[in-house]
Amino acid sequence: MSADVRPITATEHPVWTQTLNRGFLRADPVTPGDVALRAAAGELGRVQGAFDSETGGCVGTFRSFTQELTVPGGATVTASAVTNVSVLPTHRRQGLLTRMMAAEFAAATARGDVLSTLIAAEYPIYGRYGYGPAVYVAEWEIDVPRTGLDPRRPAPAGGGRIDLVDVAEARRVGPALHERIRATRHGVTGRDARWWRLATGEEEFSFRPYKPKLYAVYRTAAGEVAGLVAYRGDDHWTDAKVPLNTLHVEELLAVTPEAERALWHFLCSIDWALRIRTGLRATDDLAPGLLPDPRAAAILTHADFLWVRVLDVVRALGARTYEVPGVLVLEVTDPAGLSGGRFRLDAGTGRCAATGAPADLRIDVAALGSLYLGDGSAVRLGALGQITEERPGALALADAVFRTARKPWSPDIF
Repeated sequence: MSADVRPITATEHPVWTQTLNRGFLRADPVTPGDVALRAAAGELGRVQGAFDSETGGCVGTFRSFTQELTVPGGATVTASAVTNVSVLPTHRRQGLLTRMMAAEFAAATARGDVLSTLIAAEYPIYGRYGYGPAVYVAEWEIDVPRTGLDPRRPAPAGGGRIDLVDVAEARRVGPALHERIRATRHGVTGRDARWWRLATGEEEFSFRPYKPKLYAVYRTAAGEVAGLVAYRGDDHWTDAKVPLNTLHVEELLAVTPEAERALWHFLCSIDWALRIRTGLRATDDLAPGLLPDPRAAAILTHADFLWVRVLDVVRALGARTYEVPGVLVLEVTDPAGLSGGRFRLDAGTGRCAATGAPADLRIDVAALGSLYLGDGSAVRLGALGQITEERPGALALADAVFRTARKPWSPDIF
C-alpha cells in the first residue's frame, strides 16, 4: 500500500476526526460539535493526514500546536506540542508516522521552535525520533483514617481561609492562578481559553462528557487567591449505611506551600471520604509528606509523562538556569540531523554556543531531552549507555549542573 501525507483541507475535518477516533479505539460516531472543536483547536496547516493512495481514505492523523513551556529558572521557551497521533491498524509499519514527524520537524525548525514536546501513549515509539522522557508524575491513594490527622479539628489555613465556590468562580480565578504557578514551576505548560472551557464544561466532546466537580479556593489573610482544588466524589455505601467514598482530585493548584498544605488537609477532613486519589502530581509532591503517617499514601502510579525533543541546542540550554556553576562541552548526536554538533555550556553564566573544543560528554539528543528539565540523572544515563564520558568527572558535573532542587511538574495532558 502507498499513502499521501499532507496537511488536511478544511472540508476533511470530519473524516480526519473519525480516523482519530478509530485510531484511539473509540467507536463513537463523530458529531458536528466534535468536528467544530477539532477545527477550532489550531492552525489548519499544522493538522496532517495520511491518505490511502488507492481509496483516498484517511488512515493516519497528526497535529501540533504552539506551546509555552516553563524551564528551570522561570523563563519560557516555545515548543511545538505534538498530539492526536494515530495510524490505523490496517496501515501500520509503512513509515507513515516517520513521514508525518519529518514534516513536523521541518516546519518546527522553520518556525524557530526551540523544542518539540508530546505525551507518549506508548513508550517505545518516540525515542527513535529524538524525544526523551523529561517529566515523571505520580498518583497516590490516601487512606484517610490512617493519616493520623485529627478529624475533629478544622484544616489549618495558615492565616487564610478555604471557601467552596461554583464553577463560574473557578473559571474566573483559575487562569490567573495557573499563570502565577507557571511563572515559577518548571515543566508547567501554558493553557489557553479553550483549555479552561473544556475543563469547566463550557465545551465538551461527545465521547468525553464533562463530569461536574466541586471546587474550593484558598485565600490568604489579605484575600488573595493562592490555591484552587477541583474534586469529585463517589457515592459508595455498605448495606449497613457506612460510607466507602473516594474523592478524586482533578486539579490542585497552589502558589505557596501554605496554600498547598491547607488544601490537602481540607480534602482529608471531608466527611464520608475514606480515600483520596491525588491525580497526577510531581513525584516530590507535598501530599504524602504532610501526613502524620505518610504510609497512608500508597503510590498507584509512577510513570513518564512529558517528553522533550530538543530542536535548537543553543537556545534551549541558554534559556534555563543551572544549580551549580561549571563548564561542559557536549557532543550531541542526532540521527535526524537537526540538532547535532558540539556545544560549550557555561552553567555559571547560562551561555551556550557551538565550539570546536574537545568533548567532555557524548550525548544522544533524546538523552539531552531527558536531562533538560532537571529530572534526569546524567550518571544514571551514563550507566545505561546513553551518555559517554570523555573526560573523567564530567558525568558527575553534568548531574549537578542539570538537576533541580524540586522536580519538574507537568499537570496537563494534551
